[in-house]
Amino acid sequence: MNETLGSDDLELLRKDFSSNPVYRIAQNAVTKVGLDDVAIDREVVNATDHALSVSLDDWKVTNQERSGRCWLFAGLNLLRVGAMRQMGLKDFEFSQNFVMFWDKLERANYFLEAVIDTAARDVDDRTVAFLLDSVANDGGQWNMFVALVDKHGLVPKAFMPETHSSSNTSRMNSVLRYLLRQGAKTLRAAAARSVEDARNQKAQILAVVHRVLCVHLGTPPERIDWQWIDSDRNFHRDGEMTPREFASRYVQLPLDEYVCLVHDPRPTSPVGRTFTVEFLGNVTGAPPVTYLNVEMPVMKQIAAAALESGEPVWFGCDVGKMMSTDYGIWDAALFDYPSLYDAAFALDKADRLVYHETQMTHAMLFTGVDLADGRPRRWRVENSWGSDKGKDGFYTMNDSWFDEYVFEIAARKSLLTDEQRRALDEDPILLPAWDPMGALAR
Repeated sequence: MNETLGSDDLELLRKDFSSNPVYRIAQNAVTKVGLDDVAIDREVVNATDHALSVSLDDWKVTNQERSGRCWLFAGLNLLRVGAMRQMGLKDFEFSQNFVMFWDKLERANYFLEAVIDTAARDVDDRTVAFLLDSVANDGGQWNMFVALVDKHGLVPKAFMPETHSSSNTSRMNSVLRYLLRQGAKTLRAAAARSVEDARNQKAQILAVVHRVLCVHLGTPPERIDWQWIDSDRNFHRDGEMTPREFASRYVQLPLDEYVCLVHDPRPTSPVGRTFTVEFLGNVTGAPPVTYLNVEMPVMKQIAAAALESGEPVWFGCDVGKMMSTDYGIWDAALFDYPSLYDAAFALDKADRLVYHETQMTHAMLFTGVDLADGRPRRWRVENSWGSDKGKDGFYTMNDSWFDEYVFEIAARKSLLTDEQRRALDEDPILLPAWDPMGALAR
């Protein structure tokens, strides 16, 4: 075959397909019903037991609706476990809308500062283009979540409930993108005169962004008056407090003691080293987003140890691969695409990263693990897609899927070895802004 698709080439392709009855049967099936219903491996489904040896959750799942806030939901779902235990409640949610409001405002400032930093570069510079393409994203990372809680605190959901735009962010984000890209044009021109001029312009842009956020999401409370009735019908009153005081009282986990562990198997990514990604963050002045690259067995061992101690685990993964919401299952071989298409699907995890076929796209919680002779077989997952997906909103992940599609977990430093803790003190390797390890869970 030469550089063009000639009529002879097209005839060969047609004959190749029509001459094989298996291809025609596949065509009949997939044109009638969904691909996943045809390709699913029934043996995997039948062999996946949803009962696990360690299971922590006895609460209902949350729902991020039509928004990319999974990383916030996963973080708040982790923190609400201790809050529910402390307050004697069977159900409780922190306000996801409150945290998203501050993320949007902080991220606008972070973006505008990046525009000032790169103002001397051409607008077609790859980094500048990346910044302009990714503005006003809903997604995020573990360290970005911690930065928001540290700076702005938390409130119960009742004090800043969901709005139409918090649950369906697309129209609000389109307005923010326009205003911030317009602001980028203004700042690049101002920065040519002086940084002081650019910062004065930035203040005006952020005033408009704040106004837009208040219109769409409501105004975050400065103080709350917290009282509740516990599961035994006992009344409690804490009185007035700020969001930071509320977080200080009811966040049971030492967030500053957590680190982000990743599994990046690319040959260019050494195990035992820390990484950071250029212009990845939301709160200017907060500690940078930093990862420690570890082998997959290390990540599993640490996640299982946390679960056995009674603590769920925040994790990030490529959620869209080999999953079924109908059966509530993830498995690396859940769909038999090679047999259906008579084609090889041979890229390993490292190759999928290099060739843009995978990256972290979603964050959730591990709330259980099935251990046999000390080795994990399956993992229980709390998602944030509502109770009508999976098994009442929970999923079972077979260990094969963990190997292929889990990229990171948040873990206590105390679960690391001395060597791993020493690695955290080394200067991180700086990856470019567009590196797949800078992908945002959404």
